[in-house]
Amino acid sequence: MTALPDVLRGAVIAFDLDGTLVDTAPDLVGTLNVILAQEGIAPLPMAEARPLIGHGARRLLERGFEVANAPLAPERTPEIFDRFLAHYLAHIADESRPFPGVVEALTRLRAAGAKLAVCTNKPGDLARVLLDALEISQLFEAIVGPEAAPARKPDGRHLEAAVAAAGGALPRAVMVGDADTDAGAARAAGAALVLVSFGYTQVPAAELEPDVLIDHFDELPDACVRLLSACGA
Repeated sequence: MTALPDVLRGAVIAFDLDGTLVDTAPDLVGTLNVILAQEGIAPLPMAEARPLIGHGARRLLERGFEVANAPLAPERTPEIFDRFLAHYLAHIADESRPFPGVVEALTRLRAAGAKLAVCTNKPGDLARVLLDALEISQLFEAIVGPEAAPARKPDGRHLEAAVAAAGGALPRAVMVGDADTDAGAARAAGAALVLVSFGYTQVPAAELEPDVLIDHFDELPDACVRLLSACGA
């Protein structure tokens, strides 16, 4: 495999987590269905629940109950959310795995001098536990959840915080994601945008008009080279 150009050196590639780097749906939806069952509610099919992921664990829980036609009462949300988190933490990597080609693509990008960051609406502590369990946290200079930014995606300040935490600057940054939250953050921050076609989104990724749409992580390094070359050194 040929070496990547120097245009990647010092650039920041920021990644969404759920649905982009890692297929977390089995454990997230599994936890949601455990909580629904505890409340006497029928489980949601994977195909119905999968697109609900991406706005953080609390919103997944709330949206899951809404889709099950049993909206959560505000006074019950904290207790049920605590149960959700406890179960999810205990099963965070039972079935969750990096998408095909992720580790290889990240390794190539790092070897070419790129700095990698995670920019996720998942709480930062959960993101670190997951990435540690999958033994890939060492690939990232920064893991930035919403609590470490002024606002969560799609606010561009979340991406700005992630890029800064990795030691880079927005003019030489690429956001890699799967959904409208990632597209919104990239556009608001003025960063290049790559979307994957296989993630968790209610709006098809192609309709979000990314700069590049990829079907496999094998395509990512060359996509980043093209985008960073276009924006200059």
